[in-house]
Amino acid sequence: MRRKLFIALALSFASTSSLFSQSPPGTEIYLVKATFSQASPQFGAPLNVTMRRGYDNQPAFLPDGSGLLYSSFRDDGQSDIYRYQIVDRATFQITKTIESEYSPTLMPGGKYVSVVRVDADSMQRLWKYPLDGRSPPSRVLEMDAVGYHAWIDDHTLALFILGNPPTLQLMDTQNQKAQIISSSTGRCLQKIPGREAISFVHKITAHEWLIKQFDIETQQTAPLLQTLADSEDYAWTPVASLLMAQGSKLYQWHPSRDKDWQEIADFAEAGLSSITRLAVSPKGDWLALVAEETR
Repeated sequence: MRRKLFIALALSFASTSSLFSQSPPGTEIYLVKATFSQASPQFGAPLNVTMRRGYDNQPAFLPDGSGLLYSSFRDDGQSDIYRYQIVDRATFQITKTIESEYSPTLMPGGKYVSVVRVDADSMQRLWKYPLDGRSPPSRVLEMDAVGYHAWIDDHTLALFILGNPPTLQLMDTQNQKAQIISSSTGRCLQKIPGREAISFVHKITAHEWLIKQFDIETQQTAPLLQTLADSEDYAWTPVASLLMAQGSKLYQWHPSRDKDWQEIADFAEAGLSSITRLAVSPKGDWLALVAEETR
């Protein structure tokens, strides 16, 4: 029971306070055909690619856009990593372990997927698994209490480190040295397209959440805009705009022309609600949405 509480606490809600839940909430992953341009984006009908009861979450596209990785909580009480191929509409299991793996992220080079693994001692560590399954997994970092991560290049990581408060840290895997960038950060860490910079949510108060950017070269942090109320997940598009959802609606913010979020789609008629995590394929032709499980 304690282990399940810890998993739900640290990885589903990114909180350091107690949470009275035995397992992560039921969620589904949807794929939407998309076209992003400087004009208004266009979207097709959402396709449910998981279609099962339980937790399916944290989608991450492969570099060629042929599929996505995601974490799934199954009947054995563990979370494993799965791969969905878009053309074939086929699902493959990547990990099958006694530990729970979350936050799948394809590493630079494309041969390994890095995951946050909850080990037997309940510590959360960053591991890497080969996509072809031909070699055993190995530790990426010596650091414990890793909640979420994003690769900046082949040796630089942005890390959400659990704590009270949680912190955003920049880690060089070559020398294992970490730099604290901010505290009271949210779970969504993203490399900004075309720049040596990362974006993150700074939770200044319980109701004031700002998306900020940190420039790795200049070491400067600057605000971008406030999040939608109670939303903390976002995604960058190939045209350098930000996406964020609230309820069934999708919003966009383009830094060169928008002062605030602009509504661009409503997926209520498709049955989607409580949309949280978002992911955009590298070419911008697909959008992945995580929504509350329908009953």
